[in-house]
Amino acid sequence: MAYIKLCKYEDMTPQIKEKADPVLEKTGKLGEIFELLALDKDLYFATDMMVQNFLLKETRLSYNTKERIALLVSIENHCTMCVDVHKNIAKMLGMKEEQVEETLHGIEAINTDEKEKMLLRLALKAASKESYKTTQEDIDALKNVGWSELEILEAVRIAAYFNYINTLSNVFGLGQ
Repeated sequence: MAYIKLCKYEDMTPQIKEKADPVLEKTGKLGEIFELLALDKDLYFATDMMVQNFLLKETRLSYNTKERIALLVSIENHCTMCVDVHKNIAKMLGMKEEQVEETLHGIEAINTDEKEKMLLRLALKAASKESYKTTQEDIDALKNVGWSELEILEAVRIAAYFNYINTLSNVFGLGQ
């Protein structure tokens, strides 16, 4: 149970209800993070824009890589709600069950090439309190194995987004 009163459907603005309706039709319920964000229209739409552009839209990084970042950062931040949600989203976006399970056991358990593991390690570092220790050498190492600067930026912004959403979830006791 959340630590604050969440926004129920009947109290949402008409604009947020428009976004809620397809979710309700597809799943039959709104998640607590949706109801938390719906408390503030600006917060909701700013977050929705990030979700649409960072996670759901086809971008430079594959859906698998983006969902691996989502899961790894959420695990690191002990955000059980986000881990649970993204296990399902990852599957909806095409990840196989075994790929999700591998990710839940950490970067070294993932059956992928070293190039992707390097990017995932940087994403985790970017999401940590140690992000300030990132160096030019860290970025150059990724570029040297073939990641573009824009792909690196995308991985870091996804990690940063999950720090943001994990913080909201954890502070307000969502998914408890």
